[in-house]
Amino acid sequence: MNTAFEIAKRISFYKQKNYTRFIVRLSIAATAISVAAILLTFSIVNGFQSTISSKLYAFWGHIQISAVNGANLNDDTQVTKKIKSIPNIQSASAFLNQTIVLAKDLEIEGLNAKGIADFSSIPNLIKGRLIQSSSQSPSKEIVLSKNIATKLKIVIGDQVSLYFFQNNQVQERKLTVVGLFHSGIEEYDLKNVFVDIHLLQQMIQAPTAISGYQIILKDLNKIAETQNQIQSILPNNWVNSASADLYPQLFDWIQVQNINRNITIVIMLLIAVVNLITCLLILLLERIPMIGSLNAMGATHAMIQKVFLYQASFIACIGIGLGLLIGLGLSLLQFKFQWIQLDESAYLINTLPIQIQPLQVIGVVIGTALVCYLSFLLPTIWIKKISPARAIRFD
Repeated sequence: MNTAFEIAKRISFYKQKNYTRFIVRLSIAATAISVAAILLTFSIVNGFQSTISSKLYAFWGHIQISAVNGANLNDDTQVTKKIKSIPNIQSASAFLNQTIVLAKDLEIEGLNAKGIADFSSIPNLIKGRLIQSSSQSPSKEIVLSKNIATKLKIVIGDQVSLYFFQNNQVQERKLTVVGLFHSGIEEYDLKNVFVDIHLLQQMIQAPTAISGYQIILKDLNKIAETQNQIQSILPNNWVNSASADLYPQLFDWIQVQNINRNITIVIMLLIAVVNLITCLLILLLERIPMIGSLNAMGATHAMIQKVFLYQASFIACIGIGLGLLIGLGLSLLQFKFQWIQLDESAYLINTLPIQIQPLQVIGVVIGTALVCYLSFLLPTIWIKKISPARAIRFD
């Protein structure tokens, strides 16, 4: 029989004095709140980073291939085959960017037309349908952002004019609006439209011209390795770049959330540790006569120390368990019902995102338990300084 464990169990679940019971409950509550806050912080930051990154990658892909000098490339089917043969590459599609003027009645707007061949890559379609390809001629359909449609008073089914300046001449194409997309990234929603790449190639009279290739990866953790593999098969003057390097302002902003997350975690752990140390010190003071009696009966300091470590462990385990239930419960409720709304103009998303990673949950539980256990050792060292004779007389 584990004597220290039995004694700890009896004094932990025996009816305690009011002030002691209050301190114990306060420590349990502080631990539970700390664990719940840490789990919520992880879930929110994970969801935020994943959602925003997905939106950004939907526009540009994970990697872009372009000319070193920024000029148009010629679409090369052999290079495309080699790129697609790399194991970590999920897809590689050509795109062509051209500056155009979009007009609807008296409303005009200077925009970037992104010509694509894979219409399923149009991000965040919220209304209408995707562009449909035509084997006979370039598709005369266009997908706009909701922001542009609102600004120019355009609805699905309207015809708009696309103007492009080429060889000192203005070319016009009339296109039908078939869909609206909305990413929430206003800077890009207000500047980009999607059209058939062959339409832009026809307008600039260059049937094989492309701005580059947009590449989607299977595993983002291997992005550096994949970049090296891609570069080794590219022709001279072609270069591949990670989208995170091309648009650092937004990706750096996403990474800043890690700092906020780490600060929150440290603060919550400090709160839990201070409360648990305080609680254990109070429990030690209350049990000084018991400590003296155990010493007098021959109990070692290590055994008495175990008694209070077990008692503190009961408190920590209850707190961690409650925190786990509260943190995961609130995360799942937000994930399912999306009650908390955000200002999209500030956060690029309109609903607080949640992403729970099981390994992080396990890490929080084990990490918190380890920190709590280490914090318990400090006050129990004081037991060695208690004189049995004086402790028995302690009132």
